[in-house]
Amino acid sequence: MVNNFDQQFNAPVCGIDEVGRGPLAGPVVSACVHIPDEHLNNPLWAQITDSKKISTIKREKLFEPIKALCVYSIAEASCQEIDQLNIHHATLLAMKRAFEAMPRALSMQTALIDGKFAPDIACNTQTVIKGDTLSLAIGAASIIAKVTRDRLMTQLHAEYPYYGWDSNAGYGTKAHMEGLESHGLTQYHRLSFAPCKVLIKTAG
Repeated sequence: MVNNFDQQFNAPVCGIDEVGRGPLAGPVVSACVHIPDEHLNNPLWAQITDSKKISTIKREKLFEPIKALCVYSIAEASCQEIDQLNIHHATLLAMKRAFEAMPRALSMQTALIDGKFAPDIACNTQTVIKGDTLSLAIGAASIIAKVTRDRLMTQLHAEYPYYGWDSNAGYGTKAHMEGLESHGLTQYHRLSFAPCKVLIKTAG
């Protein structure tokens, strides 16, 4: 990815992206990334794009090198917060937490946000449609967030091995739906999401 998009702001910027809006289980995870000027010319950045367009193996290989070249933070909103706030507001909350946790947050001129909506943060914000393919900082954030969440869901799979979370990351795949039918809901399921709500009504 060429970093011309981020450089047009001529000031320190960070990129914020999230993963996990659609799954039936697990938190929504957000990452905030700032790439210092001294690391902008690293050849690694040519490999960065939307995390969904990169294989799992490649994301894993990029994860530690990306973190070594940037200032970053990771935050989440829990499945309980998703149920309380709705997924939209929980996503904005996770983004806000990620920004506020980033070590250089106060020195940022602009926060570039993937998508149409920006969190309420103490920084100028610029929403960017398909930002993970346009902005280097957002693209890096998308990979950090994706790998972090996938690893978390694999850990939760070890605790609840009936839903295939190690391969579906909590999305409503056939294996996940069969697990729900056989073993019911867990503390990590989003009870406000339709398939889970149906199970609650059925059980009631």
